[in-house]
Amino acid sequence: MNAWKGQDVISTMNWEREAMESVLATAEKMNVAFRKKQRSTTLNGTVMASLFFEPSTRTRVSFKSAMRLLGGEETAFGDPKTSSSAKGESLYDTVKALETQVDVFVIRHPNEGAAAWAAANTDVPVINAGDGNNQHPTQALLDLFTIQQNKKKLDGLTVLLAGDLKYGRTVHSLAYALSKFDGITLQFYSPSTLRMPSFMLKDLREFVKVQELDSMNLADADVIYATRIQKERISDPEEYRKASYRIDLEVMKHAKEDAILMHPLPRVDEIAVEVDRDPRAKYLEQESNGVPVRMAVLSMILGDRS
Repeated sequence: MNAWKGQDVISTMNWEREAMESVLATAEKMNVAFRKKQRSTTLNGTVMASLFFEPSTRTRVSFKSAMRLLGGEETAFGDPKTSSSAKGESLYDTVKALETQVDVFVIRHPNEGAAAWAAANTDVPVINAGDGNNQHPTQALLDLFTIQQNKKKLDGLTVLLAGDLKYGRTVHSLAYALSKFDGITLQFYSPSTLRMPSFMLKDLREFVKVQELDSMNLADADVIYATRIQKERISDPEEYRKASYRIDLEVMKHAKEDAILMHPLPRVDEIAVEVDRDPRAKYLEQESNGVPVRMAVLSMILGDRS
């Protein structure tokens, strides 16, 4: 039974463990084809509309690559200035204008809830590629895939989420996704002004052990998930300066030998380039996992449409 067929992918908050595991299992198969650069005909004749109202490199390119490798096509705009939205067209009108021409929407938008709102106004499946400070669900899936590939499990892990936890939609999605697995401890480290939203902490405490750290303590973490401080979402330059942090080889000396270091990218200064040669650094591998995971998502939503 494919729980994803025809479904929207909006938020990790209400996902079931079994549904996530089914995507990860499919992504394992897709990964073999991806590494061999093998194309399939699974989604021949299928069209994906990529509507990106915010800048994106990795997410947009990986969705495009995933669709191409599955035999489908993409129609897109990556700069709202070149679309009718520059003339004042609403997201509603954009979606309604395209829905008869496409099979799935992939939407990135600066407003929280935009993807959910679009999904409520069309029968075409909608994939949320990031809505403001809220969620980025397919990023969470590729994060889980990366963790599983390296740690051989998703249960019983201590995961440190560091950096911008207030505005960081990737950590919001990953935290909720991890809360569906057993024996998870979530550690949070951030500047006081960028803490995880209190309602999310309350939600998470119902399912996992939550620890808020006063310092960047890597000692107990099986997974270290760093995020950049999002300058574009912080209006006060001084607040941004105070919030900055940095992981270098000296800091990594305090991490477990079998820990892994992840980052959703792009990074700015929070991880030194020298750390790239540390075998525990997995963020470049994590980035490449976006293609097979998104191949899995697209094939499960759109495949076998008879």
